[in-house]
Amino acid sequence: MPSGVPRPSGPFVPAGTVRIFDTTLRDGEQAPGAGMTAAEKLEVARQLARLRVDVIEAGFPAASAGDFEAVRRIAQETKGGIAVAALARCRDGDPQRAIEAIKVAERPHLHVFIATSDIHLKHKLRMDREGALAEAVKWVRYGRKALGRDAEIEFSAEDASRTDVDFLMQVYEAVVEAGASTINIPDTVGYAIPSEFAVLVERAVKLVGDQATVSIHCHNDLGLATANTLAAVQAGARQVEVTINGLGERAGNASLEEVVMAIRTRPTQFPDLASHVQTEHITAASRLVSYLTGFAVQPNKAIVGGNAFAHESGIHQDGVIKNPLTYEIMTPQSIGLTGSQLTIGKLSGRRGLQGKLRELGHDVEGEALDAIYRQAIALADAKKEVTDADLLALVEQRVAEVPQSVRLEGWNVTSSHGGKATGMVSLAVADTERAEAAIGNGPVDALFAAVDAAVQPVFGWHPVLESYEIKAVSGGEDAQGRVLVRCRRSSDVGPGALVVSGHGLSTNIIEASVEAYLVAVNKLHGAEIGPASPAFVAQRTTEELP
Repeated sequence: MPSGVPRPSGPFVPAGTVRIFDTTLRDGEQAPGAGMTAAEKLEVARQLARLRVDVIEAGFPAASAGDFEAVRRIAQETKGGIAVAALARCRDGDPQRAIEAIKVAERPHLHVFIATSDIHLKHKLRMDREGALAEAVKWVRYGRKALGRDAEIEFSAEDASRTDVDFLMQVYEAVVEAGASTINIPDTVGYAIPSEFAVLVERAVKLVGDQATVSIHCHNDLGLATANTLAAVQAGARQVEVTINGLGERAGNASLEEVVMAIRTRPTQFPDLASHVQTEHITAASRLVSYLTGFAVQPNKAIVGGNAFAHESGIHQDGVIKNPLTYEIMTPQSIGLTGSQLTIGKLSGRRGLQGKLRELGHDVEGEALDAIYRQAIALADAKKEVTDADLLALVEQRVAEVPQSVRLEGWNVTSSHGGKATGMVSLAVADTERAEAAIGNGPVDALFAAVDAAVQPVFGWHPVLESYEIKAVSGGEDAQGRVLVRCRRSSDVGPGALVVSGHGLSTNIIEASVEAYLVAVNKLHGAEIGPASPAFVAQRTTEELP
């Protein structure tokens, strides 16, 4: 190893362990429309800590001031032996920014990457193989010197699965010599199939031996991300890079819940291997990420889909009644599904509510518990019973709260069969009282138009509705309705326009719609005034990442 470069004390994966590297907050957030505020990213990081993942990849600090601040806050708060990673290109400025963000972490993890496939080198980087190799070695060495021997330095060869294998091994050998303690093999475009990917991983494992951990990062373009990940583990990989719900660019990434539960459920296929993940928190993590990003989990999604433990066939129902193992290879309780319901009323206590929320995967106390308790009691007045789904919806709604530059003071709407609707809103816009009325095709459209008219003179833009979704939180005629909107600013055009989500929750669907629209307005305004507010995470660079 070159003089002056401290030899890493890693690799850092204990024998018998598969290290779970969660990249929901970095690669998952690259899914178009999945952007989160810094406060939302911090809440997801807290849930990942409860889940006990080994590494949280918190973001790409060089992408924006907002992303830098989000990574720094997560690095500062995350404890308990969980590493916090930041991604950086092998390019001057990126590694320095990443190190600055994670240096406060209990366990900093620098993740540098450069493309190695000929197609990426020629058409994206305009660089030859020798140049890419030199940059990889340079920035791995820089990271090792800057963070010292006890930090994790990971190197990713972007588009590894389409890279000439001999050159790829040359790169891995060089970066390990330069101080990398983990080498990552990304299937960046989801090109690999399990049999060939396992061969590639096995060769890398033999190359680095006990000098470094071999990691893999699989995309799902051919629907093989989980299969490739599991094949890689069988071939000797000991770090897997995954996301909650398989969230990510294009078709997404390997799903954390699928990979973790496969290893747990099939011990004979993964002998003497386990993860540290507390699987009972999987459902809570899945719901939170789905809620904050606005990406619904498909009903037939493995592990966390709504139908994952549903049985309609009479033969299946009979078997499950006699013995659940006839058609269920894991228990609902193992991923945090309790199957129980809580009926709450005016005489229900805070302690009972707190215990139930903890059972559902959420530790809530203090002012937050008081607020949810008040909402639950008010909801009990409005509907027959408050169910687990209702409680989870209240928790999620509170998590997504944003600073209110625009506050709703009141609204009114009139609508009739065959005619236009008229809506009126009274708002406090940047501490200025605004009241506007507008006409629309229906009550929701009319109220949205009134909001537009109120904010346009103050902000110089109004929200533009990109999508609108509505669904019931639970069954019954008195169910709460949840509304999801996606909006951009009218002043933003083109494919790079920032699109944010907003949620509303109420037994009155019109009220839920207005609430969701105003959440989106406040997010857009927070993004406009920059990270000096509560640091909104800006859109990523358009460059493809591992």
